[in-house]
Amino acid sequence: YSDVLLQLDKSCLSLQQTLQSPAGEREREQQRRGTNGKDKSCFFLLLGTQKNKTKTPTEAGFAVLPSSKERVTSEEALEFLTGPVSTILLPCFYTLICFISVPINIFAIMVFNCWIRPKTPAAIYMLNLALADLLFALMLPFKISYHFEGNNWKFGSTMCSVVTAAFYWNMYCSVLLIACISVDRLLAVVYPIDSLAWRSSRTTVIACITMWLLSFAGSVPLVSSDQTFNLTKLNITTCHDVHSTNKIIWLKTYFVTLCCFLFLIPLLITLVSYTGVICSLSRLQYDVPETSHRKRRAVVMTLTVLLIFLLCFVPTNCLLLAHYLQLNTEKSQEAPDGSYALYLVFLCLGSLNCLLDPLLYYFGSSQFRKQLSNMLKCNNDNSTHSPSYL
Repeated sequence: YSDVLLQLDKSCLSLQQTLQSPAGEREREQQRRGTNGKDKSCFFLLLGTQKNKTKTPTEAGFAVLPSSKERVTSEEALEFLTGPVSTILLPCFYTLICFISVPINIFAIMVFNCWIRPKTPAAIYMLNLALADLLFALMLPFKISYHFEGNNWKFGSTMCSVVTAAFYWNMYCSVLLIACISVDRLLAVVYPIDSLAWRSSRTTVIACITMWLLSFAGSVPLVSSDQTFNLTKLNITTCHDVHSTNKIIWLKTYFVTLCCFLFLIPLLITLVSYTGVICSLSRLQYDVPETSHRKRRAVVMTLTVLLIFLLCFVPTNCLLLAHYLQLNTEKSQEAPDGSYALYLVFLCLGSLNCLLDPLLYYFGSSQFRKQLSNMLKCNNDNSTHSPSYL
């Protein structure tokens, strides 16, 4: 019996020494944690390790503040995402644009595709411009639903990427096509004879296809990347408005490059082209009625193009550049929540190009004006000859 007690004393002493060692401490800690260790590893997998958060991160859309448990969006961003501007004003404006632009652009496509013969370069460019505006307007119901739902996206990550890309695709495709129209006007007015070979229908179609491919290539990165982000504090899933912190450098490089190549260069081409048109027409004689009418039309079309750029494209792209250029992962005070909220408002205003582009059709195509006049005349005749039952 004494031998058994002695053996038990030795076992207890050995166990005590093991527990007091560093390995024993780790073993006791692992036993104490149990399955909690697995849960915590999953938790940090979702939120990111805290030791890497020595710098205040920013998100590509709105700023985020560091927290010991999770990333917290700033109060300014939360106020905008839940405020009346983004949940009432923006969707109402998009709804108005959708209801007006869809029938207008369908009519324009029918006129340019079916009723205008022969197909002039201007008609081909404007047909493609109307098609781009129509495709954009058909995507608006998804954006309208998103804002009316409190900026909560319910159509899946893929559809969010497609709708986001469609916004930028339409904007830059319109910019490129308007630049092509301005170059066509320059060639027709300043070099009417020498440019006949360049202003053929085949060359125009190739130019339109190139513009579609360039604008599509510019939007492909948005389609291939996830644009949704789950905000647990609001219990919503945003679409393109909030991004994880590790995308900041990529988004900054992408949007700065996009604005430079697909906006600034076409804008410069458009301004130079219409300046050449105005200068050429100003040297013509004023006493010829046809020349005076031609000059007046060119001036009106130039002002229309400038109106579209100044109202729809310039504010949106300038704010886009300013927002991403001032993003800084090292200085939290530079997180531009206010600039991004203002950018979203001007992005909405940028959709006005779907309504302003028909002004280009009217002033840029005499055949379009003729078809529109014939249609209005037919409607007036039908209303005049309709029987009265009073």
